[in-house]
Amino acid sequence: MKLFALEWMPVGMGGCEDVRRKGMLRSAGRGLAAGWLAIGAMLTLAGCGKPGDAPASPPTSVANPPVAQTAAFQILATSDLRDAEPLAAMVQKATGVAVKFTFGGTMESTEAVQTGSTQADAAWFANAKYLLSDPQGQARVKLQEKIMLSPIVVGVSESQARLLGWDNPQAKVTWTTVAQAASAGKLKFALSNPATSNQGFMALMGVVASAAGKSEALTVTDIRRDAISGFIKGYKLPGDNSSYLSEQFIAQQGSRVNAFINYESWLLSLNQSGKLREKLTLVYPHEGVATADYPLMLLNDARRADYQKVVAYLKGTEAQTWLARTTLRRPANPEVAQAQAGLFPQGSVLVELPFSTDRALADGLIEAYLNEFRTPIASTFVLDVSGSMNGNGRRQQLVQALQYIAGEDASLTGRIARLTSREKVWMLTFSTQVNEPVFFQLPKASDKPEAKQQVLANVRDYADNLRMTGGTALYDAVLQALTTMNTERQKNPNYQYSVVAFTDGEVNKGRDLTQFKADYAQLPEDVKAIPVFMVLFGEANEAALKDLVATTGGRVFDARTASLYSVFKDIRAYQ
Repeated sequence: MKLFALEWMPVGMGGCEDVRRKGMLRSAGRGLAAGWLAIGAMLTLAGCGKPGDAPASPPTSVANPPVAQTAAFQILATSDLRDAEPLAAMVQKATGVAVKFTFGGTMESTEAVQTGSTQADAAWFANAKYLLSDPQGQARVKLQEKIMLSPIVVGVSESQARLLGWDNPQAKVTWTTVAQAASAGKLKFALSNPATSNQGFMALMGVVASAAGKSEALTVTDIRRDAISGFIKGYKLPGDNSSYLSEQFIAQQGSRVNAFINYESWLLSLNQSGKLREKLTLVYPHEGVATADYPLMLLNDARRADYQKVVAYLKGTEAQTWLARTTLRRPANPEVAQAQAGLFPQGSVLVELPFSTDRALADGLIEAYLNEFRTPIASTFVLDVSGSMNGNGRRQQLVQALQYIAGEDASLTGRIARLTSREKVWMLTFSTQVNEPVFFQLPKASDKPEAKQQVLANVRDYADNLRMTGGTALYDAVLQALTTMNTERQKNPNYQYSVVAFTDGEVNKGRDLTQFKADYAQLPEDVKAIPVFMVLFGEANEAALKDLVATTGGRVFDARTASLYSVFKDIRAYQ
């Protein structure tokens, strides 16, 4: 396999070039799919602003900076950068530029920038490849500068690493080795959804490249299905958010999972948190790693001067040192990287793994993952059809959300939201009482296309016929859904089970939360591996719903300020 073997050297503060002038990474077509987004971190991308735009020696502080008279400099950042939010106050103190962060998921944030629907002045993602992969993206991004670095690695519980022999620094663990351990049941890992996240897709691509014996010029014909299937057998804890996955990994380490594939920074932070049952041994696959370089991208050219001030500060000693010590991401500033080297594992050569940029490969791999390779989804949608749903357009929003996941939206986010081949869905409505569930099953990908289209049409018809009346017996419905899912799991263990519950008001019928928690505690242990995802809508009790998911595992999604269908598609990334 041809590799670019490089000593780990952070990229310095070299000159920058205008993205549009360079016309980087021009695409043969438009409308790249979600898999192409993940391919973004496959290649190392140099910082790209204009030479001379930023000062050679960025200041770390300014005495008595002037009060900013303009609107705040808005930065749209992906959710894994929440730990960098304190930089806003630091930037303003040092430069006088008021900075405000807004956070979102990778898919919707990327789509917002690409379509121009965001009003942000800048974007801060793990990588910029997707945005610069076609003329539309190049037109949106005016400048970019990489700020910090973090490779994607495999964190293995120390006891399991010893059993596997991976605790030896001389062990040459490859992505094929990882896949084989997963296939044998020796590696059970947490990983962000490969169809929606950079980490997950890069891990999948690592397996593909290793199994094929090459990383460059990969094509669809190089995909070895046995290697991918083996790797997926170890995928026990999915999600679309590193914070969520970290919480769940802490709770389930040693019982359900013994490994976590993520950015080096997240795994180092977990080791330092004191919350793990045992620390993680970080394994850097021998044939190479993919590195996120976190570019800050200018979107609003009218704020270029402010952008340059922000970049200069972020790449200066003060901010780079803070980022290294606080977030454990490697500095892009070489002098700071040398000074803070002790924070990071030493003594190994890190190889940057290049991948083919073949669009057909990316699209085909993601499509195959969703409909063929991944553990198929089995879920119960617990739907509030109480009388209050007739008001304020709530019924229509619920109908629209269900029709959305059963539709044909070809957008970046819509593709992931759709019901997939082999999926099982129970629709369980409730009001004063819990109704009988209605079951739908999607056929295999190999079946006739019209069979799948018929099931999707049946789901849309079901949504159209929903009628709203009565009270709200939410806890009765969730308990029944969990009991049903556990029964199904005993009969069909080769599915991934979850409950998605939706309500717009206070619970006023059936069990209260205290009774629910007492009854939940009496359920078999297997039930506790089934997460409950709650949708907060209307006048629903936020504290009670958060208490419920704290008991059952899962997450609360807020649909009070976003469209219900957009929340439903976010949930799909966690299933």
